Amino acid sequence: MVCMLGGFVAMGGHVAVIWQPWEYVIIGGAALGTFIVANPVKTIKDTGKGIKEAFTGDAPGRQEYLEVLGILYFVMRELRSKPRNEVEEHIDSPDESPLFQRFPSVAANRDLTTFICDYCRLIIIGNARTHEIESLMDEEIQTARTDKMKPYHALVSVGEGLPALGIVAAVLGVVKAMGALDEPPEVLGGLIGAALVGTFAGIFLSYAVVSPVATKIKTLRDKQLRAYVIVKQTLLAFMNGAMPQVALEHGRKTISLNERPSIDDVEQIALSSSNVGGDAAAAEAA
Repeated sequence: MVCMLGGFVAMGGHVAVIWQPWEYVIIGGAALGTFIVANPVKTIKDTGKGIKEAFTGDAPGRQEYLEVLGILYFVMRELRSKPRNEVEEHIDSPDESPLFQRFPSVAANRDLTTFICDYCRLIIIGNARTHEIESLMDEEIQTARTDKMKPYHALVSVGEGLPALGIVAAVLGVVKAMGALDEPPEVLGGLIGAALVGTFAGIFLSYAVVSPVATKIKTLRDKQLRAYVIVKQTLLAFMNGAMPQVALEHGRKTISLNERPSIDDVEQIALSSSNVGGDAAAAEAA
């Protein structure tokens, strides 16, 4: 904004000329109307949530990924060492499980918690084959990705339409100017300049506002889905016979290098998970 307006002023332009509120009303109102018509209520609400996430940068980071690995380590350890009924207590009621509550970011994400519990339940049953579980996980992750990317696609559609809506506003401004051909050149020039602001606004809003926000939403939603991939790779490695510590490495390697926890961090969270199990057992005994 500083470079654009500053450059315009440096060329000798007057910023006040750009302020044509009714041009913006035409463009913004048409864009909002097409957005509402084209999307269901759930997508509209999720788009609002996505825009908020884009401005707040609300996305999982190193600590959240560590908590995912921590709860997975505990669950895998319990699956190897505890009777089925003891593990099912945590899987069937994660909201009441002190183990899930120890990892607040996981417990707060109900979709991710359900994803973990569903596939741990299938592991407990023991009849499913690894490749069948992998196929089912891929399908569910793809479905989740489709749902989470709906705000992105909705905003991309709006961004692609904004230049054309800017032309609509500009044409209406030209129509107004044509009705004032008998006015002095100064007045007629002002009307034509006001009309061209519509073209400028449509292109600017498309490429400098809506499209970057949509891309930011896509980036953040991809990070949110990364937790599902961590769960998938970790549990599949565990089902193939890997020890819990080794299975965690399969999940850790799927995390971006910029946010990937170190092996020492994972070992520390694993030890913390072990203490959680001991504390829980002691509480039950008491």
